[in-house]
Amino acid sequence: MHAVERAIARVARRQDNVITHDQLFEAGLGRGAIARRLAAGTMQQLHRGVYLLGAAPPTHMARTRAAVMACGDGAVVSHRSAAEMFGLLPETDGEVDVTVVGRNPGFHSGVRLHRPRHLARHDVTKMRGIPMTTVARTICDLAASVSARDTERAFQEALYRRIVTTTGLGDILKREPRRKGAAVIRTLLEDPRMTRSEKERALLKLLDQAQLPRPLTNVRLHGHLVDAYWPEQRLVLEFDGWQAHGHRHAFERDRRFDQVMLANGLRPLRVTDRQFVGEPFAIVARIAQSLRA
Repeated sequence: MHAVERAIARVARRQDNVITHDQLFEAGLGRGAIARRLAAGTMQQLHRGVYLLGAAPPTHMARTRAAVMACGDGAVVSHRSAAEMFGLLPETDGEVDVTVVGRNPGFHSGVRLHRPRHLARHDVTKMRGIPMTTVARTICDLAASVSARDTERAFQEALYRRIVTTTGLGDILKREPRRKGAAVIRTLLEDPRMTRSEKERALLKLLDQAQLPRPLTNVRLHGHLVDAYWPEQRLVLEFDGWQAHGHRHAFERDRRFDQVMLANGLRPLRVTDRQFVGEPFAIVARIAQSLRA
């Protein structure tokens, strides 16, 4: 292999086959050679000055890495994209969330840019060499940008895996008490309800005791992440947590969820946390009746 090829391969191998214009130059590849590779289809341009080796579509990680590279020094993956990297929310094919403080990196297709006034150094970490917000900062950013339900799920998953603490979230709120989404985070920290993983384990145990079929759990259906799903019976069970009580936007969101499920031939069944904790056997009876229907 030619020395230039070896140098390019060595860099790209560490970066999910993504490489920048400057890195190609440093490896000895000039503008003309880059243009020829693009024309031949052996290299793809993902963003201005950011390329992918080969003709295969970029992986989720490659898209994410390319987005933060395109936005330059100081850019970090954040919000939902950071949550996906941590495994707190399912991966999507949507825009990559990138946070940049101060300068404007300009428009980049496929990138959702966030420009807060400041981002503390201790709110930034790295995964596989990609700069990104910490778990605590990511969850706080989620509270300002996604549904309360998805924020809760990410928070509970992080707690279950012990990669975040309530103290860490509380520290961010102390520093930024008026940040968007602060009320959502405060409610999460104050609420003693069962976590999603605890509810899932308790539900499966109750179903086993009643000799009822186990559902698939945490399944994405028609753009929604559902708590439990029985495919044969077309039954979907959703736990309604704290965010479902007394909030019109939550009521309307739940109505839309139910409409989507019904339109696709599914039967939604809702259970509140209070009902599940206080009347577990009554809930199992409702599930049994719905499974037989």
